[in-house]
Amino acid sequence: QVRLVESGGGLVQAGGSLRLSCAASASSFRINAMDMGWYRQAPGKQRELVADITNGGSTNYADSVKGRFTISRDNAKKTMYLQMNSLKPEDTAVYYCHGSVWSRDHWGQGTQVTVSS
Repeated sequence: QVRLVESGGGLVQAGGSLRLSCAASASSFRINAMDMGWYRQAPGKQRELVADITNGGSTNYADSVKGRFTISRDNAKKTMYLQMNSLKPEDTAVYYCHGSVWSRDHWGQGTQVTVSS
């Protein structure tokens, strides 16, 4: 089984930074094979992809966060990160960690990010 636990959310002023972490509990073999990503869901809106990173390290970003957010992973630490800079009030949402491996999807419980204007 795979368990994903997010941390690092909080309240920050516009223009500030936060770094989210997603710690994965699974075998190293499974982690190394996993494609991972960050999603977010704001109140009243659908969950949307923020950024993802393949098991080979290729990255993809939503247009709204390009140039401000950076996704990375450290397989040895079984952890994925999302560095968020120049935060805007519209980035306020619950951020979810996602992992996909061997045709199965796994989600974390989410961490709240609130950006004040």
